Amino acid sequence: MTKRSATAPAPLRRTAGLLAGLALGVAVLAGCSSDGADTDCGLDACTITFDRGVDARASVLGVEAKLVGAQGDQVTVEVAGEQLSLTIGQQATEVGGFAVTLDSVTDQQVQIRVSRNPGS
Repeated sequence: MTKRSATAPAPLRRTAGLLAGLALGVAVLAGCSSDGADTDCGLDACTITFDRGVDARASVLGVEAKLVGAQGDQVTVEVAGEQLSLTIGQQATEVGGFAVTLDSVTDQQVQIRVSRNPGS
């Protein structure tokens, strides 16, 4: 009588791991959508580049971010239903378990970073 291991053969385990990784990647990408904005997301943070002069918004990490207005180096955004005033170089503003920072402002675009707070 031969004893068989209860584990799957190595090629089957690798294939299952690859499929699980692909499913996670698709889930992360499916969690981002935008209108008038570009998003670049990882597991815990997204960079959102809003086009100025349009109704720009993006849904990332389960929250909606919207460009409300920009004047000089000060920008007003709405993240998770709360309006925030941000300036370049300012420490991250916390809202709804996220940290929001202003990365750049030009005549054409506004770029913010939304990341999950580690303690939330």
